[in-house]
Amino acid sequence: MYLELKNINKKFGDYQASDQVSFSIEKGTLAALLGPSGSGKTTILRMIAGLEHQDSGDVFIDGVCVNDVPVEKRGIGFVFQNYALFPYMTVYDNIAYGLKLRKQDKETIKKRVTELLDLVGLPGLENRLPGQLSGGQRQRVAFARALAPDPQLLLLDEPFAAIDAKVRKELRAWLKRMVEQLGITSIFVTHDQDEAVEVADEIIVTNRGRVEQSGTPIEIYKNPKTPFVAQFIGESIKLEGYDKLKGFSAKFGESEAVIRPEFVKAVRTGEAVDFPSAYEHGVVEETAFRGSYTELQINVKGLKISASWGLEEEPLKRGDEVDVLIYRLYVFHDGEAHLLKNELLTPGDVFYI
Repeated sequence: MYLELKNINKKFGDYQASDQVSFSIEKGTLAALLGPSGSGKTTILRMIAGLEHQDSGDVFIDGVCVNDVPVEKRGIGFVFQNYALFPYMTVYDNIAYGLKLRKQDKETIKKRVTELLDLVGLPGLENRLPGQLSGGQRQRVAFARALAPDPQLLLLDEPFAAIDAKVRKELRAWLKRMVEQLGITSIFVTHDQDEAVEVADEIIVTNRGRVEQSGTPIEIYKNPKTPFVAQFIGESIKLEGYDKLKGFSAKFGESEAVIRPEFVKAVRTGEAVDFPSAYEHGVVEETAFRGSYTELQINVKGLKISASWGLEEEPLKRGDEVDVLIYRLYVFHDGEAHLLKNELLTPGDVFYI
C-alpha cells in the first residue's frame, strides 16, 4: 500500500475529530474521503499532509513512517478549497511559486510551468491575474501549482465546492482523466456522494471521526456495512416496523430497516400485476419532479415508502391510490448488513438492483 493510516487519533479540546482511523490506499488510486460536515475528513487530510499532528497513531507514505517528517519533505501537493492563489501574482508566478522556493533555475521553471499550463488546458493565460479567471480556471491553476514540484501524493480539500454545478461536473471528469494520465496517488475530500461515486476509484466513508466503511463505489452502494452508510450513500428511507409489510418477517430481533427507491415498484391501484398477493395498498402523500423521473412518497400501513415514477406514465398526484411491491430491504444486526428479500416472491423472480 502506498498510503497507510494506522489507529490515528486527534482531539481538539474535548472534541474527538479522529477516532482510531485506519485505512490504506494503493499507488495510483484516486480516493474520496466522503462524509457529512464535522465527520473528520478534512482533519484526516491535514494530518496526512503534516499540517496537523495526530495525538497517536502512524502515517506511512510509500512504506515510510512520516510522523516526524515536516510538511515540505513529505512529497505532497495540496489543493485548498478556496484555491489559496496569490491574487497579485500572475498565473505563471502562482504555478512557479513552489519551484522558486526550491531555488530551481529559470529555464527549468519555465519548462515546467509551460508543461503544466498545457496539461490543465490553460495555455496563453500565464500573464493573467487570478481575478481575471473563472472559478473553473482558478481551480485548474491551483491544481497546476500543486503538481509543479512533482509530488508523489496529491491532496484536495473539497476542490469543487466553490464552483457552479455545470462547471463542477466538467471538472470532475477532467480531474479523473488527469489523475489517470499522471498516475499520481490522490485523495479528495467531499460531502457530495454523487461527486465521490462519479470520480473516485475508492471511497472512505467517515462519520463522527470514524471510518464507517471503505471500498469501491459499487461495493459501498450494493453492500453497505452500517445503517449510516446505507442512508448516506444513495437515496434511502429508514423504516420502523418493517415486519408489517407483506413478505417480510422480523429477523435478528430488529424492527428497523433501510429501503431504497429501486427496491420498490409502484403501479396504479387496479392494474394487472404479477404476484398480486405481494403488493401493498398505498396512498401518494408527496410528489417531486427529479428531471428524468418523479419521486413518490407513499404511505403504506403508516410507513413512508419512496418510489420512482417514470415520465412516460400518466402523472400521479397527492391522494392517488397505488399498489406497491417491495422487492427487498436492508436490516442491520451486530454491525452487519443483511439483505432481506420478499418471501412472497419465488427464487426465480427478477429483483431490482
